[in-house]
Amino acid sequence: MHRVPVKSSNIRSIGHDSATSTLEVEFNDFSIYSYSKVPLPLHTSLMQATSKGAFLAKCIKDKFVFERIK
Repeated sequence: MHRVPVKSSNIRSIGHDSATSTLEVEFNDFSIYSYSKVPLPLHTSLMQATSKGAFLAKCIKDKFVFERIK
């Protein structure tokens, strides 16, 4: 999946696959997490958030099934 670099103190890049509604988040420690069934509008809001880490923690982290893929 293609991820876009972002300005964040904790997150390195973010990607979203609209066909599968999968969100991928790469952190600064190079770990990558995949979140299932994340709607595109939520990804858009994440990308526009002033604090991507805070948005991820509040709106995505424990609300969607996820797995560490790297």
